[in-house]
Amino acid sequence: MLGFISARQAGLDDPVRLRRAESTRRVLSLELNKDRDVERIHGSGVNTLDIEPVEGRYMLSGGSDGVIVLYDLENLSRKPSYTCKALCSVGRSHPNVHRYSVETVQWYPHDTGMFTSSSFDKTLKIWDTNTLQPAEIFHFEGTVYSHHMSPVATKHCLIAVGTKSPKVQLCDLKSGSCSHILQGHRQEVLAVSWSSRHEYILATASADSRVKLWDVRRASGCLSTLDQHNGEKSKSSSEAASTAHNGRVNGLCYTNDGLHLLTVGTDDRMRLWNSSTGENTLVNYGKVCNESRKGLKFTVSYGCNPEFAFVPYGSTIAVYTIFTGELITMLRGHYSTVNCCVLQPNFQELYSGSKDCNILAWIPALRDPVPDDISEKSPPQQHLNPAYEDAWSSSDDEG
Repeated sequence: MLGFISARQAGLDDPVRLRRAESTRRVLSLELNKDRDVERIHGSGVNTLDIEPVEGRYMLSGGSDGVIVLYDLENLSRKPSYTCKALCSVGRSHPNVHRYSVETVQWYPHDTGMFTSSSFDKTLKIWDTNTLQPAEIFHFEGTVYSHHMSPVATKHCLIAVGTKSPKVQLCDLKSGSCSHILQGHRQEVLAVSWSSRHEYILATASADSRVKLWDVRRASGCLSTLDQHNGEKSKSSSEAASTAHNGRVNGLCYTNDGLHLLTVGTDDRMRLWNSSTGENTLVNYGKVCNESRKGLKFTVSYGCNPEFAFVPYGSTIAVYTIFTGELITMLRGHYSTVNCCVLQPNFQELYSGSKDCNILAWIPALRDPVPDDISEKSPPQQHLNPAYEDAWSSSDDEG
């Protein structure tokens, strides 16, 4: 560590290198925090989590009971053991609560004054955080599985919405209406994700085994359909050649630089794609257990070397290196199926939500303390050179 700091001060090393090394160390030492609890509010499974990107302090959760909770993650008490308190919630008694399961919550990317939620009750709601009242409600014909706002957009305020319909809906926050639809999928759209690099590029995943990339400015819309065989015809059938997975595709996540896209499907596979060429990179992650019939929320690390993916895997969370496919560890602590996980990138802390109604905090382990016996091994005071001994008199000796 001192070598890193010295090289950085001397201008011999990239200033980011120290941060990257520490971020990587923290991810590799993630463990269930025994001193930090997240207040239990949900009476049924937790489906979705999101931490606001402005301060990284406030977290939203959405549950199968339709309830939405807002948590403060900061330890204001400064005590070693504390509970992340719920600041407020949209509970069952709230007049505008979702009637059915909340599938996705997301903060407005540039301001904590607004957040969004979508539900099996066929609605997408835009909430004013201060009043906890919906500023806008979008209604759809079918169940809403997923929605997403671009983290980098400056020229549009579009929310992509995946529903039971094969058509991808785009809702415009400025006009308060559904601006247009993207047609191409054959079954329900289970996951949507805007590129973290290009504000007009959108990825969508469907139960039809396909993942499509769209440029929402184009009239034709679809840029490409990802092909797990990279254009080589499958021996079993030509139909399988244009699919991303051999089952329902229910999870999408761009890497933070936007250069790659991760997908997960019910064929128990995770795949890494080059987002500009659409090529399957053929990284082998082994079996990635995925029994979810709806959207699966997973996430990736930020500022590490190598980068990692955190993927719900039954009642555990599997941690993989993104570009080599190595399974690093399995985080165990939940009693039932994990539905979602989200990373707090400032401190490399992970939060996960499960069917067991709990939200767990996974915190980097502290560095090993210096053993006590080191001080015992130091030479006794009388063996020191007299020149180094304290010759000053104390106040007790005076008088």
